[in-house]
Amino acid sequence: MRGGMGTVDDDVVTVPPALWARHGAPLPMQRPHRHDDIELNFVESGQLEYLFGGTHVRVGPGEIAVFWGATPHRLTEPVAHDGEVSWVHIPLATALSWSLPAEGLAVLLRSTPLVLDAEVVRCDLAAQFATWQADLLEEDATAALLEVQALVRRVLHHADAASTGEDVSGGGPEQMSTAVAIARYVAEHFREPISAADVAAATHLNPTYAMTLFRQTVGCTIGTYLTRCRVAEAQRLLIGTSMTTVDVAHAAGFGSQSTFYSHFTRTCGRAPGAYRAAMQHDARSRG
Repeated sequence: MRGGMGTVDDDVVTVPPALWARHGAPLPMQRPHRHDDIELNFVESGQLEYLFGGTHVRVGPGEIAVFWGATPHRLTEPVAHDGEVSWVHIPLATALSWSLPAEGLAVLLRSTPLVLDAEVVRCDLAAQFATWQADLLEEDATAALLEVQALVRRVLHHADAASTGEDVSGGGPEQMSTAVAIARYVAEHFREPISAADVAAATHLNPTYAMTLFRQTVGCTIGTYLTRCRVAEAQRLLIGTSMTTVDVAHAAGFGSQSTFYSHFTRTCGRAPGAYRAAMQHDARSRG
C-alpha cells in the first residue's frame, strides 16, 4: 500500500510515518499493518474492504474515510483491482500541529475509520488528490498540506460527535498533544501487562492528572481505551489465526481468561468462541 521499510511484530507490519500519496487500484495486503499517520482514502470507483482489528469496514464509491493508522488494519480479499482510489498519509505529528478541535481528535483516536459521503465536503476530491500526489513530493509542500488540513477539518466538521457517546470537553494544543502521547503509548504497548497507572508513569504524568486529561480530551478513560485496543486485537486474532482462545487472550494483553471473556463478551455481544464461529460463517457466505 505504501513505500518505506517497516518492522514486523508477530504478523503485523509497523511502517514508519511518512508524508505519502498514491492513486490507483487497491493492492492486496498479505499482512495487517499499522502506522503513526492520519490516513485519508477517497474511493472514486470500486470499493475498499478493510479489517480494523476485528471490525469489517467498507468504503464504497463516492465515500471518503479518515483514520489514525495505529490500529492494525488491512485490505481483505476480494479486492476490486479495477477500482480507482486515492490515498494520502499525513504523519500524526504534523496533524497535531494543526490544533484540531477536541471533538475531531476524539473521532480520529477511535479504532475504526470515520466514513462519509464525499459530497459533504463540497469540493472536487479527485482533482485535489491528483494535485497532492505531485505537490507532496515537492520540497515545499506547504500549500498542499494546508489543503489537506482544510479537508480533514471539513470531514471532521461533518462527523456526528454525538455518535461517539462520549463527553469531550476539549483542551488546548498542549493537552491534545499529551492525550495523543497517552493513546500512542497504549497502542504500542497494550499487549503487555500494563494498567492505566503504568501508562501515566510511562508518559511521566501524575496518574490522576493523566486520567482526567485523557477523559476530558478523548471522551473515555485510559482503562477503557486500553481495553478497546485489547478487544480489537483479540477480534483480529480470532478471525485471522487458528490460535486457541487461551493464546488469544494472552497475546492481546489480557491478564486472565475471566477478564478476557468478560470484556470481550460485553463489547462484542458474544463469547470469543461464538464470535469466531460467526465470523467464519460470514466469511464463507461472502466467499
